[in-house]
Amino acid sequence: MAEKKNNDLKKIKELIEIMKENDLVEIEIRHGDDKISLKRSQAQPEARTPMVVPGISTVPAGPGASQAPSAEAGASQLQPVGNLVEIKSPIVGTFYSAPSPDSDPYVELGSQIKPQTVVCMVEAMKVMNEIKAETSGTIAEIVIENGQAVEYGQVLFKVKPD
Repeated sequence: MAEKKNNDLKKIKELIEIMKENDLVEIEIRHGDDKISLKRSQAQPEARTPMVVPGISTVPAGPGASQAPSAEAGASQLQPVGNLVEIKSPIVGTFYSAPSPDSDPYVELGSQIKPQTVVCMVEAMKVMNEIKAETSGTIAEIVIENGQAVEYGQVLFKVKPD
């Protein structure tokens, strides 16, 4: 039983590497009644095709199985509030303000950002996901503490747009 679990985990890690190598944001695999969906937070063009890999053992997707939010549900992590734009977490996980405990934070209050600026990291299931600003402006408020758990759609930063 433990060997099967390790083999399944190894296959999932291989899928994550395939996603990284091919810059895929989303992958869905179906094998019979089994289904696995993996999503990354990095934005890329909307032309996404599910990748089918035969022979991958996955968890059953029965009537009570939870499904990840659709791309349309989380289409934008930016929300204007008054004169500030909110950067929200696109995934559930743990918020990290820096790439490592010894490093400087990605951004601080007053930092100038551009759409491709990495503002933080959110760890989900042992995968570190870079969160990009997707807007230009100045960091006006950091809403969350380093190491704190975050929910999908939770506000991380407030930005004064340029």
